[in-house]
Amino acid sequence: MTDTLTTVRSTPVALRHPDRFFINGEWVSPKSNLPAFEVIDSATEEVFYSVAQAGPEDMDAAIAAARYAFDHTEWPRLDPSVRAEYLRKLAAGLAARSEEMAQYWTRQTGPTYTMAQMSMQRIPMSFEFYADLAATYPWVKPGKSMMSKWAAIVAEPIGVVGAIVPWNTPLSLATWKIAPALLTGCTIVLKLPAEAPGELLVLTEVAEGIGLPPGVLNVVTGRRGVTEQLVGDPRVNKVGFTGSSEVGKKIAVNASHNLTRFTLELGGKSAAVVLDDYDLDQVAAVITGQEVSLTGQNCSSLTRVVVPKQKHDEFAEKLGAAFAAVKVGDPFDPETQMGPVALERQRGSILDYIEKGKAEGATLVTGGGRPEGLDRGWFVEPTVFANVDRNATIAQEEIFGPVVSIIAAENEDDAIDIANGTEFGLNSSVFTNDIERAWDVARRLRAGTVGHNGFKVESLLLGFGGVKSSGYGREGGEMGVAAYIEPKTVLLDEAPPQFK
Repeated sequence: MTDTLTTVRSTPVALRHPDRFFINGEWVSPKSNLPAFEVIDSATEEVFYSVAQAGPEDMDAAIAAARYAFDHTEWPRLDPSVRAEYLRKLAAGLAARSEEMAQYWTRQTGPTYTMAQMSMQRIPMSFEFYADLAATYPWVKPGKSMMSKWAAIVAEPIGVVGAIVPWNTPLSLATWKIAPALLTGCTIVLKLPAEAPGELLVLTEVAEGIGLPPGVLNVVTGRRGVTEQLVGDPRVNKVGFTGSSEVGKKIAVNASHNLTRFTLELGGKSAAVVLDDYDLDQVAAVITGQEVSLTGQNCSSLTRVVVPKQKHDEFAEKLGAAFAAVKVGDPFDPETQMGPVALERQRGSILDYIEKGKAEGATLVTGGGRPEGLDRGWFVEPTVFANVDRNATIAQEEIFGPVVSIIAAENEDDAIDIANGTEFGLNSSVFTNDIERAWDVARRLRAGTVGHNGFKVESLLLGFGGVKSSGYGREGGEMGVAAYIEPKTVLLDEAPPQFK
């Protein structure tokens, strides 16, 4: 390891109350006697800091606080413009602590510090975006009625929200839930990932500092038991979840017992469909850049590259060379292009998939193990497989690591069949210079997003989500607001004064 990492690791953790939960506007000690979670530095395998673990009593208190704040305070009845000012204050507070949050994210999850800095600087933009929507979103839509002289559809807050986020990009994923939920007037119970809670604890401290009313945002850290408790509690009206498809399906079943609404952003096995007119060097550069940016720990990563059969070998050589040239190491070193994966168990899972790929007959082009000279930390070499059968395990299951499969297609129709031939449908891309072909292929791909000639995901302005096993509903944009609204039809004998 370099001196860079040593210097950063000497910086004390600035979190004020990692040993407590934030419930009803106060930092409270755990009611349970469960052991604290140790958060591990993924590049050194050393304990970074510890956080409290919630038990059933702690989660019950958080839900109760959110329920009371929604039912018995003015929060859900404030004008959206008032709630928007809280979002702007949250944006300012997060901007002031972006460097601190970038360090937490890098040490917990493994992205390069350069990437983490850029990402944390963009987070305030999301809060500002939703604050701006307060003035433009159609909160009241007057309409015609056969039963009444005046009628309208009113956008009411859906109620108490259970927000659950994973460890890979916790703050951005929480933001796309918290910001629209707060704007609409919901109250929230945020369940933090035990492996990477730092940035979200900073968010909580900022929320306290700006005077967010008690009970509006409640924050606990816990495991599966309290997650299931949150999802199944009848006092919760909506669940916003990002995570694996397996867990998402269980949440859907659990939530359905109380007809709890839910939005699920789940796993992916996203395809890059390369048509026969596009430059292979450019494709290799795009796939390399997007795959190493978060060490492959991104559900929307383009992990299946479908290429014309006659170009398969040439592309495998180019992508293999690009992956082999990636500098893996200290995520705080400006020259590093890829850091470690987040967890020991995740590294083990990735290596198991690599072994399955080899066992099932795919050609290992490059990578497949621990990078030379990195004896500590959860590092994995950027890995490329060629000659991958479309039905192979590594072509069908989400690996969540820096492993890409190259699959040969007979023609354009076959390429689309391969791209659509998994249970997932989160993201995709088509590489071609022909805009008409790009549009045609985009319409035929079964995915929530289709990009053109690149890895393109628009999660803020337009919205993001998946089809099939990749999710249910959308986050971001106006659709992200609608996810936290319950429409109400109001029929009156005459128009209220403000609408006359």
